[in-house]
Amino acid sequence: MVFFDSMGLLALTPGILCMWVIGLVLIYLAIHKQYEPLLLLPIGFGILLANMPLTHLMLEGEGLLWRFYHYGIEWEVIPPLIFLGLGALTDFGPLLAQPRLIFLGAAAQVGVYVTFFISYAMGFTLQEAATIGIIGGADGPTTIFLAAKLAPQLLGACAVAAYSYMALVPLIQPPIMRLLTTEDERRIKMKKGRKISRKEKIFFPLIAVLVIILLVPASAPLISMFMLGNLFRESKVVERLNETAQNALMNIVTIFLGISVGATMSAENFLRKEVIFIFCLGLFAFMISTASGILLAKFMNLFTKNKINPLVGAAGVSAVPMAARVVQKMGSQADKKNYLLMFAMGPNIAGVMGTVIAAGIFLTMLK
Repeated sequence: MVFFDSMGLLALTPGILCMWVIGLVLIYLAIHKQYEPLLLLPIGFGILLANMPLTHLMLEGEGLLWRFYHYGIEWEVIPPLIFLGLGALTDFGPLLAQPRLIFLGAAAQVGVYVTFFISYAMGFTLQEAATIGIIGGADGPTTIFLAAKLAPQLLGACAVAAYSYMALVPLIQPPIMRLLTTEDERRIKMKKGRKISRKEKIFFPLIAVLVIILLVPASAPLISMFMLGNLFRESKVVERLNETAQNALMNIVTIFLGISVGATMSAENFLRKEVIFIFCLGLFAFMISTASGILLAKFMNLFTKNKINPLVGAAGVSAVPMAARVVQKMGSQADKKNYLLMFAMGPNIAGVMGTVIAAGIFLTMLK
């Protein structure tokens, strides 16, 4: 009888079974549809583990998954390490060649702030509203970083929403881009920017880390690692560190990030009506961010002879490089000779920094 009482089979509930379905759906999307597989696969498996009855994997102080979550996310280790790898993979050249594109990355944060106010008006606390709003930046590590500090009870739902919309960029953005641009605007060919020297690329992360952290100190954990990774890349003297940050380290922390996020999604935390609102508001934020980048590009064209293809504004969200690839595809559909990828990478990278700054502002005001 003791053996049978200890079986998890007897402790199954409808909520647990529902979470199993959700976890399996994420695994299916990762494997069959290849939607953000590097994260949705471990997140889905983490959901299954977190909802295994009587295993105590998330038991505070003892559980294996609790240790991953506590030391990796609560202690602010994993998201900054992800940004270290992102920095090592990032080329700031397109942004430095045309600095005006940084405004498109800033414009894409409109969705973050609009959704923040709407979420608060709907009854969420200020901390929860900020966590929901940051989904609009389509930056998974930043969403996780902010949620862990302001609203840990929403971490799983917000993280899955952020990564889901990142994976669905090719489906969500094109209708908005077609709606807000004309065929002639989509054919606009942008002029190549100036050539960026190696010294400029080395000085940029040093200057950026000083300016951004002095203005928004709360952004330091993410921005510092982002710029350090980029300095590894551009210095050309630490190839071993650069290679490790890009590949081995990035892969290791991604595993623990996915499992830790999935582990927070127990039935009691996830199966609430608020979660539905989070997914809807996150989608709204992402759509507004896409639209605001496009509209600002159209507005800037009223005052300049060197026109910006408005499609490039859609890349202001932080979904790197997916959003830039969508811009390239849409541009080439209008004109096969129109090459927009490198131009789109400018606001794409600026969007990453903009979302981190937005998270830092929320932390400063609400922590």
